[in-house]
Amino acid sequence: MAQRVAIVTAVQTKFCGNRSDLSIGEMVWEVVDKVLQETGLNFEAQAGDKNRLFIDKIISCSEDYWQGRTISDMFYHLEMGALGMSLTKVAADGAFAVYHAVVSILSGKHNVVLVIAYRKESETVRSTIENAAFDPIYLRPLGIDFLNAAAMQANRYTHKYGVTEEQFAKVVVKNKGNAFRNPYAQEAMNLTVSEVINSKMLSYPIKELDCKPISDGACALLLASDEKAKELTSSPIWITGIGNCYDAHYLGDRDLSDCDSLQIAAQKAYDMAGITDPSREIDLAEISEEFSYQELLWMEGLRLCKRGEAGRFIQDGISEMGGRLPVNPSGGVLSGNPSGVAGMVRVAEAFLQLSGRAGDRQIAEPKTALAHGVNGPAGQSHCVIILKR
Repeated sequence: MAQRVAIVTAVQTKFCGNRSDLSIGEMVWEVVDKVLQETGLNFEAQAGDKNRLFIDKIISCSEDYWQGRTISDMFYHLEMGALGMSLTKVAADGAFAVYHAVVSILSGKHNVVLVIAYRKESETVRSTIENAAFDPIYLRPLGIDFLNAAAMQANRYTHKYGVTEEQFAKVVVKNKGNAFRNPYAQEAMNLTVSEVINSKMLSYPIKELDCKPISDGACALLLASDEKAKELTSSPIWITGIGNCYDAHYLGDRDLSDCDSLQIAAQKAYDMAGITDPSREIDLAEISEEFSYQELLWMEGLRLCKRGEAGRFIQDGISEMGGRLPVNPSGGVLSGNPSGVAGMVRVAEAFLQLSGRAGDRQIAEPKTALAHGVNGPAGQSHCVIILKR
């Protein structure tokens, strides 16, 4: 990048199965207020002295169907601080909102950008909303949702590469075990492979414990240009590479085991960051895995291992906390993040790791981290972000 962009701070709520104690607006304010307190910043419209640092843009991530109203971000403008200043909404995954924040700063138009993602999955029926994402003539009447789409992808993946249900289960055991070290995680569990495999079947081969739980919560990041970041913190974490890509909407128009859009998005991010061998140059990865098999498939699409080898990675402990390439030391999405917020949490967790502020889940001296977000059925679109100290 000609101009560098840094993350200055990252804030998360504690993720829970039901945050009925707070409205969505109050949940948003919980993370925004912490960002303001940590940085001492104010918003552009309230800044007064224009020679001082202030937040000059807000990017929010929300989705109207999940919020139950159109133009959903407008209902939380007060809690976000979006009064008399620039506001952009991204209706995808939170990682895409971070992507657009980077672009806003690189354009030279903005210097300090607040990025917010929020969702309450507990207030609606997930399968009904996901069904609305499909073609209304041919697919919606079938009742298909992202779980059914994921099951088709998992079956194709196992058929093509011989990955096993036991290896999927090992991902669950690892990630929910890692969650014990993460105070923000929703669902930490001591499990065995047998317990995962014998949990309730939802859509073959996906069982109940192979899926992320219903989750409520929010996340916020503050990004700044090179010059402004150095005024705000002595230890900025730099975003050195970004990439995103969409694939075909109709599931039958793509080989679900190949995740082409992820490979393209990853290559764009690697090229920008100057990474030629991601399996060796990346110290840890935070990957969005709403279903256990996805951590393995996405690892392959990210070139963290060769095609068909991710099962061996999990089997040999390479992606464990103490392994050569830790994956989801936070516990990942399987331990509880709302979809739409999950990708931003991956960026936040990568930031905390590189800042040395990850607490009990801290990896030893990481220098380069990868954060990944996904949106759409069976990984239709992906966003990859590379961070460095």
